[in-house]
Amino acid sequence: MLPDEADVLLVQDNPLEVELTLRPLRDLDPACRVGVARDGEEALDYMLGRGSFRRRLGALLPRVVLLDFRLPRVDGIEVLRALRSSPRTSTAPVVMLMPSLEPRELTYCYQAGANSCVQKPVDFQLFYQTIQMVGRYWLGQNLAPPLAARQESGRATKR
Repeated sequence: MLPDEADVLLVQDNPLEVELTLRPLRDLDPACRVGVARDGEEALDYMLGRGSFRRRLGALLPRVVLLDFRLPRVDGIEVLRALRSSPRTSTAPVVMLMPSLEPRELTYCYQAGANSCVQKPVDFQLFYQTIQMVGRYWLGQNLAPPLAARQESGRATKR
């Protein structure tokens, strides 16, 4: 489920939550390319161009990463720290999807470099609206890092 290029990288291990997240993004923009990483390790391989994703080294990064806070293998905070420590991914927009508004967890996310933290509502309609709002902002309003930064990381293609 991971294309060579994606507009959105969703990092989520729960298949039901994957489907619940894909629907509002596809309704927002049917042409939106969404890649799904099933755990933190797969997300890091994809973003950093390592392992089975070596071919992606130098490829365009997603316009936004929707990163679940709780993941198997490598948790969301560790993924975020690894992304921020790599020159290739240090400026990639990362939105943490939070199960609760626990102040300590929010602090960890922002200290690790999250661009945004969004609580995942339990109610389907609220969840749908929240994901659409996130998608509208990050895919429609947010300005991507400047082209010069992309060229330095091996990407010269404009979005």
